[in-house]
This record gives sequence, structure tokens and C-alpha cells, in this order.
Amino acid sequence: MSDNNLLSPNSAPHSDVEEIKRRTNYLRGNLAETLEDVITASIPEDENRLMKFHGSYMQDDRDLRNERHKQKLEPAYQFMLRVRAAGGVVTTDQWLMMDRIAQKYANGTIRLTTRQSFQLHGVLKWNMKKTIKEVNEALLSTLAACGDVNRNVMCNPNPYQSEVHSEVYEWATRISTHLDPRTRAYHEIWLDGEKVVDSQDSEAEQEPIYGKVYLPRKFKIGMAVPPSNDVDVFSQDLGFIAIIEEGRLKGFNVTVGGGMGMTHGDPLTYPQVAQVIGFCTPEQVVEVAEKTVTIQRDYGDRAVRKHARFKYTIDDRGIEWFVKELSSRLGWELEAARPYYFEHNGDRYGWVKGSNGKWHYTLFIQNGRVKDEGDYLLMTGLREVAKVHTGDFRLTANQNLVIGNVSSQKKKKIEDLIKEYGLSDGVHHTALQRNSMACVSLPTCGMAMAEAERYLPELLNKIEPMLNEAGLREDDIVIRMTGCPNGCARPMLAEIAFIGKAPGKYNLYLGGGFAGNRLNKLYKENIGETEILESLRPIIFQYAKERHEGEHFGDFVIRAGHVKEVRSGQDFHS
Repeated sequence: MSDNNLLSPNSAPHSDVEEIKRRTNYLRGNLAETLEDVITASIPEDENRLMKFHGSYMQDDRDLRNERHKQKLEPAYQFMLRVRAAGGVVTTDQWLMMDRIAQKYANGTIRLTTRQSFQLHGVLKWNMKKTIKEVNEALLSTLAACGDVNRNVMCNPNPYQSEVHSEVYEWATRISTHLDPRTRAYHEIWLDGEKVVDSQDSEAEQEPIYGKVYLPRKFKIGMAVPPSNDVDVFSQDLGFIAIIEEGRLKGFNVTVGGGMGMTHGDPLTYPQVAQVIGFCTPEQVVEVAEKTVTIQRDYGDRAVRKHARFKYTIDDRGIEWFVKELSSRLGWELEAARPYYFEHNGDRYGWVKGSNGKWHYTLFIQNGRVKDEGDYLLMTGLREVAKVHTGDFRLTANQNLVIGNVSSQKKKKIEDLIKEYGLSDGVHHTALQRNSMACVSLPTCGMAMAEAERYLPELLNKIEPMLNEAGLREDDIVIRMTGCPNGCARPMLAEIAFIGKAPGKYNLYLGGGFAGNRLNKLYKENIGETEILESLRPIIFQYAKERHEGEHFGDFVIRAGHVKEVRSGQDFHS
């Protein structure tokens, strides 16, 4: 990047997406008119890009694509709708609402995401407005669940685990609310809100933080409470690590510049782990978040979207530049970072008693898909729990679910329902399954190059006999799969990762940090199932035989020389 662009980042020609945002009058565009067109189930591409800000992507069922083409029918267009709640906490009524609209408007399932949000798949265009309206009537929202804005703020899902967790959850909620888009377009289009008479309202009034063209790309924030790094804080554009001293929340270490997405074959794109830049008090976190977002707004690359994430803004200019710019906008400097320690980034299953005397039950939900399948009536069971439960539900960053704030009086009834419907706390799943994640991928995601959610369980069933034979059945190994390199399941941080390259073909990565603090490294490229199993088998047995006491798989493969250690994304491809 030239010095001129470093000084004037927005002077270069803007991408077509930037022009679309500029034309849409604060996210209005022609969406309202487009949704009324009953001739086609699709919407124009410009409106689809705009739709992301409202929480949805247009997709089509790729399993049906060829057959429909033969029949001279348009693709089976449908929409993915994402519903967000800060920290992933929802009431029982909100859970029942999601269950109801999944049956009524979507494909009969609910997907729990890696950002503690809900996804519905298979919503038709003519049902979109009714669906979004029902979501909002339950006091949830789809606004800013996608698009070039701050996404759902992640946080440990159990704020009653301790008083500190409760405080951190409250700060996550404040940040999320503060960074919400202010445009009234969402209410006008989806909720029949009063239309703005003057379509040229001042930029300051419409979007005081984002401005008329919002951010160059999506922006993600997460808050972690050591020793658990369940939100993968180093994958976030902006992270806050809670610092606890003498049982009290003293403040947060601030991390900046993480991000998972990349493009196959393009060495200028890469995943990155965030850097710790200092410490702030709890009362300062909202201001730090806002000023960081405005720096990315002003300096992020608006010409090349592949280069528009915050990680590139920092890597191009240097961390010292960012710290100086942040201090200038804050009017004060961050304190020196304080010590912290992460042990893991997984969930803890089963019953836990919280600091408020209430109980919490963490369920294992494979790849986050809530559905009834065969004899396993997961969706029905959770519906019956919600009918009697007086607490809440909490979505974890690992696509699992916490039945939260269960009173002692209700615990026996909920235990009975858990047993009746066989809802799993992970005990009957292997450690590898409990530490696995996959993105949705095929058949709905337009970016998918290979299977993920539908295939990972099958692959795990073939890897696990090796682990059993090697005596590693109950050893925790973080394993993740995505259908493309966009990074939705944060695969680049896994100890073993599969990233889709083509149908049935994956890049195999090894060596991520067990606590989510180190990137993995490409081990073999473009391989199928047979070669995956042949590649992993000798390494698994070597690990079982030669590992040091307490040594995790990701650390071992580096020590044994299978892959190099990667501490910065700029070394990811080297």
C-alpha cells in the first residue's frame, strides 16, 4: 500500500459495495418494493447486499439446483435469517418464538451459531416480513446480525457463574446497544414504522458512529472471562479479556486485529490473531469500543473488500500507529496490560450451580443444529422444557445451549424432561465430538466449496476408532471444519482443521492452540477422506506414545516438527 493511501485511506476508488451503500439512503434502497414482487422468489443482487444489514442473506438449495435447471425453473431461492441477542441470552418465550417461526416459516430447524446467535434457513421471500415482525414482537432483532457493522457482541453465556460474569455480560450488552445502527429504515421496511419525510436527514442524526456508508467490512467484538476463552477472543476484531483480582472485576485487557477469513490461493489474505495493547477500566470499555470502530470506519480499505477487515488496517500501519490513534481519539492512554491465563476454549457440560443459587445445565448440540431426527427429539424436548422453565436459555460460542437459571423447585421437572427426551450433556459423546464445530456449508451457503455440517460427524466416526486404539478416547482435541476459507467456525484456531477446497476435498491444518491463542498451519492440501485418515493415523499414534505430560495435540505437532508454529497471520502462508 502506498504512503498516500496510508495517509488518505478513502481517497482510492471505492468498491461497488461502497457505492451501493451510498445510494441506499441509510439501508433503505428498494427493499420494500422488491419484497412485494411475487413474480420471482429472488431479489436483485444490489438489494441482496443491502439485505445483509437487515440480518439476512439470499441463498438457494444447491441440492436442487441442477434438477430445477433441467426443468427450466429458477433456483430454489430462500433466505437465511439471523437473529441476535447480546451474549446469547434469551427468555423462554423468545425460545418458543424461535421454535414456532422455524416450523411456520423456515425448514423446521434452528441453527445455533458460533457467535451466539440463531439462524433460520429456508425462509421464503414472501414470508420474510412476517418472520422479522414476529422476531421483533418477541423483543429480539435481526438488525446488524450481518452487514458492514458491528455484529453480535460475544460473552461467556453464564453470567451467574460468578458475580464477575454477571458484570461482564452487562458490559457486553451495553457495547452491543451502543453500536447498534441508528437508521430508521429497519422499522420502516419490516415493522411498518413511520417513514422519514426528509430522505436526506443529516448524517450525524442518522448514523452518529457509522456515517452514511457504515464500515468497510463486518466488525466483531468478544469478551472473555479467564480461564475460559470460550469466545475465542483472539479471533475478534476487538476483544476484552476480563481481569479479576481478589474476586473482583478490575477491568479489561484490550485486544485488537483478530479475524479468521481468507481466500484460497491469495497470500495477501490470511487469518490473524489479535494483539493485546493495554488495559482499561470497566467504565471505559464502551468508549474504547466506539473509538476503535471509528478508526476502522475512517482508515479501513474501501476499495478492495478482501483487504477491508480491521486486521489489515492494523497490519498495514502497525500496532504502534493504532495505539497512538486510539489514544488521540480517547484523549487518554490505556494502562499497561495485566496478567491473565487461559486454560481452554470449550464448554463445560451438565449441571452447574451458579453464584445466585440457581442451576444451569449445558447441553451438547452437535454443530448447533436443533432438530428432531429419528428417535432423538431434541427440538421437541427443548420445546417442552421451555414450557415449564422459568429461567432462560443461553447460546454458547461453541454452538451448544445452556438451560439457565433453573430454580431448585423446577430442577427435578427439567431433569425428568432431559431424561425423557434423551437430551445429551455430552457424556455419551467422545471428547473429539464435544470439541468439534462445523459451519452450515452445503446445501444453502453460496460460498461453500465442500460439505461441513453434514459431513463432519461422519468423518469423526472414522477418526475416533484411531483415537480409541491409541488410548485417546477421552483426550480433548479441538477439531473444526468449514466448507470454505471464510472462517465461520473459526477453524484456523483449531488443533485439527479441515477447510473445504472442492467437493469432497479439504485442506488439512494442524497446530492451533488448545486455548485459542495460536493459528494452525497447512499440513496437506486438497485431500479427500482416504488421505485425511492416512495422514492423521501416524500422528495420532505418535502423539499417544511421545507426548509430554499435559501436552496438547496442537503443541505436540509443532514440537514433533509436523508443522511450524504460527503466532501471526503474516506467517500463515510462509
